[in-house]
Amino acid sequence: MNQENTDNSLLKIRNVVREYILPRQRLFSSVKRFRALDGVSLTVNSGESVGIVGESGCGKSTLARTVLALEAPQSGKISFKGEILHTLKAKKLRRMRSGLQMIFQDPYGSLDPRQSVENIVAEPLSLLGEMTFKKRSEMVAEALTNVGLSPNDTVKFPHEFSGGQRQRIAIARALITRPALIVADEPVSALDVSVQAQVLNLMMDLRDNYGLAYLFISHDLNIVRHMTTKVAIMYAGRIVEQGSTQTLFDHAQHPYTRALLEAVPSTDPSKKKRNIGKNYVSIMSGSNIENIYENGCVFASRCPVVEDKCKNFSPVLQNFQASTSARFDNNTQEIHHKVACYKPYDELVKT
Repeated sequence: MNQENTDNSLLKIRNVVREYILPRQRLFSSVKRFRALDGVSLTVNSGESVGIVGESGCGKSTLARTVLALEAPQSGKISFKGEILHTLKAKKLRRMRSGLQMIFQDPYGSLDPRQSVENIVAEPLSLLGEMTFKKRSEMVAEALTNVGLSPNDTVKFPHEFSGGQRQRIAIARALITRPALIVADEPVSALDVSVQAQVLNLMMDLRDNYGLAYLFISHDLNIVRHMTTKVAIMYAGRIVEQGSTQTLFDHAQHPYTRALLEAVPSTDPSKKKRNIGKNYVSIMSGSNIENIYENGCVFASRCPVVEDKCKNFSPVLQNFQASTSARFDNNTQEIHHKVACYKPYDELVKT
């Protein structure tokens, strides 16, 4: 039985664990595993933009591949529209993928240089079953028009376009099946800054026009603040803080979240850094993921306010009463602010 009651949610990720076997250092050495996702839970509702933020290696792209059922988790489950993806038969999973598309990071590497734009954009239509050549051409032309390109571009090849135009082609390909959710993995990081704004504004317009939901993966906090309504902060395979974008940016509670925010350059001299004892930026100067305590907080080896409890017991991601209330853009359901920390910022400054 693959069906799951998902109430009003579109995508539900529950306690997902994804591990990889590491290469042996010696012939007869024991097998070691790397846990890329360690009990990740997240919900994406229809029409909602959810940001996933963290350093390289924190598990963002692994989460994207697992959500798309390109990889199966060792434990936990991911359901989309009530169906648990990694338990579906191949034929049914193929049909489900018409409602779940992806925009890749590299507009140069994600498009087949030997295929015409028409064939590239039309590729996902095979998920919808047989259709006439006329209908196929009409849908390709409509998809290209929706992303600001001309239907006459169908006969061209990727090398004839700029980086921004190639990413528009990739967006058209993702949009053509009218998906409910698009996973965007660093969709503008390979583009010039002048082009990034155009692509991001296009994605926002498409969200508003078609009610798309985005799982937006990025390391650029300014882009995440502009694009999302809810944010989850990942570190070493775990979500350490999540909440509405406004609340999290204005009232971050986890030391790692504050470190990320402190590391963002600001041209406004009136914005003074709010440090606790040590400069939070300093803990971002090198990764100590290999020094994670076995049973403690994943961030304990880098935390400026660590204590013995943090090294021995892993904090649970739980609701935190933030300084302000935040609500979804499209309804009145409250977004809970959650933090996995024994010493959240608001409580720390009171002592």
